[in-house]
Amino acid sequence: MKERHTLLEKEGTKSVLASLISIIIGLLVGSILILVVGAFSDNLGLGSAWEGIRLVFFGIFSTGRNAAGALTWGFNPQSIGNMLFRATPLILTGLSVAVAFKTGLFNIGAPGQYLMGTLATLAIALGIPSTALPGPLLWLLAFLGGILAGALWGCIPGLVKAFLNINEVLACIMTNWIAANLVTWFFDVNKMFQNTVENTKTSYIYKTAYGRTFVDGAWTYVDGNGVSTAKLGLDKLFPGSQVNAGILIAILFAILVYILMTKTTLGYELKACGANRHAARYAGVNDKRNIVLSMAIAGALSGAGAALYYLSGNTEFFWSTYQALPATGFNGIPVALLAANNPIAVIFTGIFMSMLNIVGLQLTKLTAYNEYITDVIISVIVYLSAFSLVIKMLLTSRRKHREAAAPAAVPPAEPAAPPVEPAESLTESAPPAEMPPVEAPPAEAPDAAAEKGGEQA
Repeated sequence: MKERHTLLEKEGTKSVLASLISIIIGLLVGSILILVVGAFSDNLGLGSAWEGIRLVFFGIFSTGRNAAGALTWGFNPQSIGNMLFRATPLILTGLSVAVAFKTGLFNIGAPGQYLMGTLATLAIALGIPSTALPGPLLWLLAFLGGILAGALWGCIPGLVKAFLNINEVLACIMTNWIAANLVTWFFDVNKMFQNTVENTKTSYIYKTAYGRTFVDGAWTYVDGNGVSTAKLGLDKLFPGSQVNAGILIAILFAILVYILMTKTTLGYELKACGANRHAARYAGVNDKRNIVLSMAIAGALSGAGAALYYLSGNTEFFWSTYQALPATGFNGIPVALLAANNPIAVIFTGIFMSMLNIVGLQLTKLTAYNEYITDVIISVIVYLSAFSLVIKMLLTSRRKHREAAAPAAVPPAEPAAPPVEPAESLTESAPPAEMPPVEAPPAEAPDAAAEKGGEQA
């Protein structure tokens, strides 16, 4: 019982329980919404509502419908593979937000950092001719370019926070929209990146699978001559999906961030600045440097997420982004909140959020509901995860009340010792013990006694 109480008292256990409660409540709210819509809709009904609820909870394992129109279930390699593919940028943007949170900063600038990483990655991958460098080297160069662009863009809010004490949230909001307009301007001016090979695709940038090739005296883009992330056999494990080795790289980044934040001196200093910037400065920690460095690491992780997503070779970028910011950057916030800013937990929460996206597509495909119901679920989960501290306090108070209501455990009474009889009775009852004879001291000589008495006088 003591070990059970010790486990429940740990902060990690409380964080996990708070996240699970948030997820369960979010799923229940989504199910109630589906039930209400189905009950009051002429086109749906309770039967459709029941199908929608089952898809919300188990949609990732749905394989479609059979000839009779009933939902079928089983291992769906395409859905699971796409879930892992979509989880890759979510894990990295979630890590971006989590690292900043650990340093006491709110990195709401992940969308702008994501966009700058996208710009650098596509410009390098599509701008350098495919014959100039080997494919793996070009891929690595584009990947590192995306990381560097995100890191530099993340430094801007960090610098103004460290040296001008301007709130990082305001700075991040401004840099987000500057990045959106800058990316739009860049691809609008450089029309060579716009997809003119495929019809009705000019609003999109070429996939990185298209390599810049010199054909008949002119530069053009040829499908298959570009670069793309290696599959490493995952395409055979999940056939028909977009999954590639990017998910493995994202998991590796999460492990490296965990080691950085928990096992290194730099991680300790970053967390010390997050706990109390002034106390850390008094202890000799360079707080300004660590604030800038924290935002640079956060920006690099967001840029890495964009690079892995668009280097897959099968994704397109809608370049006119000046009116909207990428949702992947903002979705990193609930991923980090739900994981309680733990880098390892971010892996699982990122996959969970990606699963909800796939479930939304299944709802649209297999029922009359639309995918926006999953947005409601995500919103409720985000709202509750923001109150994870309150949930943990409720769990703690509930346990204390339970312990106070339980009767105190009384130790078993030991048998009373027999009464001790008084000394007199013992003397009377017991036979007198023979005492050894006491020898009288030898009598002193008269002269010695007189001498002694004289000395005393």
